[in-house]
Amino acid sequence: MKNLLKKIKKLSSDYHYEIIAIRRHLHQYPELSNEEYKTSEFIVSKLIEYGIPFEKGIFKTGVVGLIKGKNPDSKVIALRADMDALPVKEINDVEYKSRNTGVMHACGHDVHMASLLGTAKILNEIKNDFEGSVKLIFQPAEELIPGGAKFMIEEGVLKNPNVDKIMGQHVFPELEVGKIGMKTGKYMASTDEINITVKGKGGHAAMPHLIIDPIYIASQIVISLQQIVSRNAPFTIPTVLSFGRFIADGTYNVIPDEVILKGTFRTFDEKWRAEALQKIAKIAKSIAQSAGGECDVKISHGYPYLVNDENVTEKSFQHAIEYLGKENVVELEIRMTGEDFSYFSQIVPGCFYRLGTANSTKGIGSNLHKPDYNVDEDCLKTGMGIMAWIALNQLRD
Repeated sequence: MKNLLKKIKKLSSDYHYEIIAIRRHLHQYPELSNEEYKTSEFIVSKLIEYGIPFEKGIFKTGVVGLIKGKNPDSKVIALRADMDALPVKEINDVEYKSRNTGVMHACGHDVHMASLLGTAKILNEIKNDFEGSVKLIFQPAEELIPGGAKFMIEEGVLKNPNVDKIMGQHVFPELEVGKIGMKTGKYMASTDEINITVKGKGGHAAMPHLIIDPIYIASQIVISLQQIVSRNAPFTIPTVLSFGRFIADGTYNVIPDEVILKGTFRTFDEKWRAEALQKIAKIAKSIAQSAGGECDVKISHGYPYLVNDENVTEKSFQHAIEYLGKENVVELEIRMTGEDFSYFSQIVPGCFYRLGTANSTKGIGSNLHKPDYNVDEDCLKTGMGIMAWIALNQLRD
């Protein structure tokens, strides 16, 4: 295996500039969720170039490649990258700046795709040196609830051949380039979208006795719902309820007829998740009714919580140390952010880990989903190499 480790490191270095070019192309032409048609065509063109067989059109734009080693049916490892971009207007002054105005790879999915293509090229080069098969999953619509992973699974992406383990990689600006991070067990939260419409009776703000004020009602709802976290959530289950949108289209002396609230609920337990969502609807409706108004509550159920299999993740941690050195593999904390890789990890043992992209000396370290997000492109060399090495070892474990 030492010879293979050296070979993978050399191939990662040899392919680095090619993968940088791929990443920059993808960054220039980002596409929103369920619109990744040109992205899909580009990925297909690369798989054809590399001589890797594939299927396309899985959940519209999804692409799945398959690399067969010796004794290909002995074990199957899946590697996943998401494809979609965000509705963000990029402000970076770089030659590969997004050419699709108002759309940007502000969550690093361009890095994910480019890294996986690099990993695919490496593994295809050494396919005679390992047993088993590697399935390459290029997945659309990660940014849009309920998530593209769910629909790809429904269309059979984990079958024919059946996947034994799955790995996912995500950029992480909180880590310096050259490092990766992992967390065993529960890692990322479930995500549900809360949509509340409060209906009252608008009118002149100077005559509150003649109206049913939906702004007052909505304010009480936002405050009261916090008791779900502070008074009802079990101490051992991390829980977040936050509202990011409060629309009351009145003015100085005009109270509107209705108010729109939008928020997110996140946690790490399915039983508590169901109970809490019921409480949200019950509390909101009762407050509105008690004030003479009405309340519609619609909840969009999103991703389940993401759990990293203990055995797969612990072994991946050790393999990462072999490849990068102990000082470059970090144990991560639990996160309240969500990821639809969780659908995969709920079905087959998996490991979703983080790839360092920051470079403090170069001033690269902006957070995800921001219009100035960028990466140190040395992360691509780390990304494709570490994924190839971990996949190779998971086939042997």
